[in-house]
Amino acid sequence: MKIWVDADACPRAVKDILYRAAERTRIELVLVANQAIAVPRSTLISRRTVERTLDAADRAIAGWAEPGDLVVTHDIPLAAILVDKGIAALNPRGELYTAENVRQQLSMRDFMDGLRGAGVDTGGPPAYDARDARAFANQLDRLLARVARA
Repeated sequence: MKIWVDADACPRAVKDILYRAAERTRIELVLVANQAIAVPRSTLISRRTVERTLDAADRAIAGWAEPGDLVVTHDIPLAAILVDKGIAALNPRGELYTAENVRQQLSMRDFMDGLRGAGVDTGGPPAYDARDARAFANQLDRLLARVARA
């Protein structure tokens, strides 16, 4: 198992949680971004820099990740691709994307995108806070415990 991170817009708190989890569980962690990012010195933690084009990190992760891996992303279209391939996807707020919920979320995302394209101010997501980080850490722990039992 590897943990892949769509790192361009990933909150720092999530990265910190993932760094600790990688060391604790001895699971390889790979951060993918379209710019150089700093990562802790570790044989388990690495980064891959992709070209600076729209969705380059998403395309790379979709190609590199395999069933049994976990991907951390807030990108719903990427999550839909991953779920279809049997790859676990988790968002930074702790919500696990599943076959049951990802299509609904993709439809809502597309609907909101259409509203914004028509000039409607739809606001944005609430600010990332400590409660979100706790929800992420708890869901990550549940997923990693499941892997450890398998």
